[in-house]
Amino acid sequence: MAAGTTHDTPPVVTEDTTELSKQYDTPLGLAHTTMQALKDRIKLHYDLASDYYLSLWGEHIHHGYWATAESKAKDSKETAQINLIRLLLDISGVTAGSKVLDVGCGIGGTSRYLASQLGCTVTGITISGKQVEIAKRLTKAAAEKEEAGVGEAVEDAKGYFKLGKGRVRFVELDAETMGEYFAKDSGAFDAVWISEALSHLPNKALFFRNTYKVLKPGGKLALADWFKAENLDDKAFNDDIKPIEDGMLLPPLCTQQDYVKLAIEAGLQVHGGPKDISKDVAKTWDITWSLIQSPSLWAFALSQGRDGIAFLQSFRAMRRGYANGNFRYAVAAFRK
Repeated sequence: MAAGTTHDTPPVVTEDTTELSKQYDTPLGLAHTTMQALKDRIKLHYDLASDYYLSLWGEHIHHGYWATAESKAKDSKETAQINLIRLLLDISGVTAGSKVLDVGCGIGGTSRYLASQLGCTVTGITISGKQVEIAKRLTKAAAEKEEAGVGEAVEDAKGYFKLGKGRVRFVELDAETMGEYFAKDSGAFDAVWISEALSHLPNKALFFRNTYKVLKPGGKLALADWFKAENLDDKAFNDDIKPIEDGMLLPPLCTQQDYVKLAIEAGLQVHGGPKDISKDVAKTWDITWSLIQSPSLWAFALSQGRDGIAFLQSFRAMRRGYANGNFRYAVAAFRK
């Protein structure tokens, strides 16, 4: 079945289907006829929805990581999101003071963390101008909070805000053009960081080639992402993966070994992982499902048409995919 085609069968109602969500059961997202059309839809989605992301998830728009029973019992989603950043730091070996390119930076939570906590110089890039706007606003507020009473925080000539011992800036940019955009800085970055963004990129091989270009010799790629399990049959794929691809506006999902293969073909070496942490991040979607039962959020999604509703509906597929083992999550690191 092609991405985004409609379904003639009625929607599946599971035990976690709420009365509110059942009101808005619709066919999945519209088919994307070209990769550019998909990118345009992704950009529009994040331009429209990023304020809602901020209200739901906070400044870190990525999974939480609950590694132990104690963590699962006591850690908030915000703490768990920081836990995931720290895990990726441990696996990748990205060090304090590094020059980092944060690809698909969202509203800048990780970029700010790396600058304020590790003294890194961070450039965050996102395809969404709205996300750049929010990221700058939050960064400015964080800088002014750090320097209470000093005055208004301002960007320097290169667009950086000072944060802790580090600096951070944000650029609206299609990640697939980053090799060309940073051509004059070829080999300038100590690390490329990408968390839950590579799955959105149609040309993943190009991303790994561009990463090789912008990294210094010995530089690290720190990566966290969503994957499909290996060797899925048609039923498992159609039940648990296709709804996620459609609702999340994703090109076909890869397996973890697909990423390893692409990285090696681009000239990178495996540095750490892939470490599958699916069971330790799945709680994210239990929390998220409880958070999205706001009539105003569903009304907003409905106003955006099928893409908006399919997006919220895909949260249920995320939970099911993790429970069935067909949808996976892993962190990995590569080096030049």
